[in-house]
Amino acid sequence: MAAYVPVPWVSPLLYGAVLLGGLYYLAADLGDGPVLLSWRTAGFVAALAALAAVEAAGRRRSLPPLPLLLAQCVLTGAVVVLDASGLSRVLFVLLPFTAYFALGRTAALVLGALCLAGPLTGRLLTTRDWYRDTEYVSDLLMLAVGLVLAISMAAVAVGEQRARREVQEYAARVAELSAATERNRLARDIHDSLGHHLTAISVQLEIASEFAALDPHAAGRAMTEARQSVKLALGDVRQSVRALREEAARPALAAALAGWAREGGAGPRVDVAVTGEEDGYGTAALTALHRAAQEGLTNALRHARASQVSVDLRLAEDGARLTVADDGRGFTPAETTTGFGLTGMRERVHLVAGSVDIDSAPGRGTRLTVLVPRGGDER
Repeated sequence: MAAYVPVPWVSPLLYGAVLLGGLYYLAADLGDGPVLLSWRTAGFVAALAALAAVEAAGRRRSLPPLPLLLAQCVLTGAVVVLDASGLSRVLFVLLPFTAYFALGRTAALVLGALCLAGPLTGRLLTTRDWYRDTEYVSDLLMLAVGLVLAISMAAVAVGEQRARREVQEYAARVAELSAATERNRLARDIHDSLGHHLTAISVQLEIASEFAALDPHAAGRAMTEARQSVKLALGDVRQSVRALREEAARPALAAALAGWAREGGAGPRVDVAVTGEEDGYGTAALTALHRAAQEGLTNALRHARASQVSVDLRLAEDGARLTVADDGRGFTPAETTTGFGLTGMRERVHLVAGSVDIDSAPGRGTRLTVLVPRGGDER
C-alpha cells in the first residue's frame, strides 16, 4: 500500500483552515485562553508548520510509512493541545486518511477507531453525565462522520490509483505482446522470402561452378537464374519495407507461383499448377499459402536433392489445398527437429485457421499438404 499516494490538496487545505481559525480566535479574543502573542500561540504555529513539513516529506517518500505516521500522530496531538480554539481536532481525520495510503485499510480503520475512542475515553474519565452535553455529543458525532468520510475518500483514491496502474500494466503487456508478434512476423517474412531466394542463389552458383568447364551454356544459364533470384530478393526486401510503412498489398498468388516453374537445365525440374480463383481469400490466407509453397520448394532445393518438384494449388469454394511434392531423399518427420522455416510456416498457417501435414520417409520423397479455409483472416 505504501506505493499509493495521498490526495495532495487535502492536508494543506485543512492545515490552512486550522491555522487561520486558531489565529482568528485569538485575535478576536473569543475565549479565555492565551493572547495572540504568547508562547502557546508560537508553539501552536510551530507544531502546525512541523506537521506540514512531515506531510511534505511523506509525499516525497523521504520517510518510511510507519515513522511518518507516528510523527503525524505526535504532532497532531501537540497542535490540538496548543490550540485554544479547539478547531484543530478536525486534524484527527487526516490520521486514518494517511494510514490508508501508507499501511492499508485495516490500519486506517483501527486508527480511526482510536481517534474516536481517545476523546470519548477522556470525557468518560473527567465528566459525569457527559452524554447530556449537547455540544460535546454533536462534536463527537461530527468527528465520527469526518473519520468515515476521510476513510471513504482514501478508499476511492486508492481504488482509482490501483485501477490506473492495472490499466498501465495491461497496456505494457499488450505492447510487449504486440512487439513479440511483430518480431515473429518479421522473422517469418525474412526467413520465407530472403531465405528462399538465398537458397536458390546458392544452388545456382554451385551449379555454375560445377558446370563452368563441362557445360558453359548450363553454367551461364545458372548465373542468369542467380541474378534473377537476386532481383527477386531485392523486390521482397522492398516489399517488406513498404509493408512496415503501410498496409501490405494483396499478393498475386498465381503469378508468384507461376514464376517458380522451371523445365530442364542443371537444377531440378519444378512444375507449378494453379486452379481456381483467388477471390474470397484474405491477404493473410494468400500470404500463408505463398510462404508455405516457398518453404516446401526451398527445402526441396536445399535438403532433398530432388530431381523433380511439383507445386499444386487448388482454390475451391470452401478452402484451398496446397501440395508440394518432391522425389528427393526424404526424411522421418517424427525424428527431425524442425527449423525456423517449418515452425514459421505452421505459425502462419495456424493464424488463418489452417492445417499443415508433412508426409515423408527416407528414400521416397516428401509431400507437404496445407489446407486453408476460404476467407482466412488472421485470428
